[in-house]
Amino acid sequence: MLNKLIDSDKIHKIKTYISKGERFVILSHEMPDGDAIGSSLGLYHYLMSFDKKSIKAIVPNAFPGFLKWLSGAIDIVVADQYPDFARQLIAEADVIFCLDFNGVKRVGKLASALVASNARKVLIDHHLEPEHFCRVEISFPEMCSTSELVFRMICALGDVDLIEKEAAECFYTGMMTDTGAFGYNSNNESIYVIISELLKKGIDKDEIYRKVYQVHSENRMRLMGYVLYEKMRVFPQKRSALFTLSRDELNRFKYKCGDTEGFVNLPLSINGIFFSAFLREERHFIKVSLRSLGDFPCNIFAVRFFNGGGHKNASGGEFYGTMEEAVKAFEKGLALFNPNNYEKS
Repeated sequence: MLNKLIDSDKIHKIKTYISKGERFVILSHEMPDGDAIGSSLGLYHYLMSFDKKSIKAIVPNAFPGFLKWLSGAIDIVVADQYPDFARQLIAEADVIFCLDFNGVKRVGKLASALVASNARKVLIDHHLEPEHFCRVEISFPEMCSTSELVFRMICALGDVDLIEKEAAECFYTGMMTDTGAFGYNSNNESIYVIISELLKKGIDKDEIYRKVYQVHSENRMRLMGYVLYEKMRVFPQKRSALFTLSRDELNRFKYKCGDTEGFVNLPLSINGIFFSAFLREERHFIKVSLRSLGDFPCNIFAVRFFNGGGHKNASGGEFYGTMEEAVKAFEKGLALFNPNNYEKS
């Protein structure tokens, strides 16, 4: 069905971990997105096929409301709401699957608990330059999503028949959201082989798209209008666009987690623009989202100017300072890292 990707020795170790383990934790990163939740819940449903004492998915903080329809989402442990329980689960785990992050700092306040745990740890991720903190490491930056990698792992374990509709919906959601509805990083034919297999499990991909991208609040729609009319700055000579949102502006529109999802892609619809940045003020830092078209590597831009990384056309980072300073960092980046030096493919 799929070309062999994951080393057979790693698959053998994971099979042993699943066979012998009784308490499992599936852990993902701060500000979990569709791929983090999709891969976590897809793996959760798979592990639930086995008779184990405990299987828990944990995220450091809240995830977007448009993902809460996914089967199993109600059972996810949100650590900033139940910190002691989350740490206890990590401490007691036999096996911890670390999904969609490449370094311990990405789990925020859970980092110390993760490092201290004696559990067998498995990293499954598609970001560049992973830290080596797990016994088994499945890292393929060329893959479209962690959801794709978890699906491939289950296939390599010989358990594709254990993937049922609920898990298939989760995997598809993760793949879809991490490629902008297959608008970037999605030219590998294996992606569509996997989608074909997920369709055989009974998923309705059109309904999944609607639930993720077309079911939103009035406040989100008004915020989007405000962003486009009042906040978007266009740099035509640099073929770029930028918009920012402060905490006060977010509060004005009764912001909830996930309300700005996809906003960073909007300027790319403008003719001649192929690099977009969105700076959103969080409590202690500025959250940075970057998107590009063609050959402009916004992941390198994220590394150099915003302590981040990601994929060539979709990446992000964090800036510790004021919004004004973050904007100056972006403008400095444009001056030093001119998008005009890259042709739009």
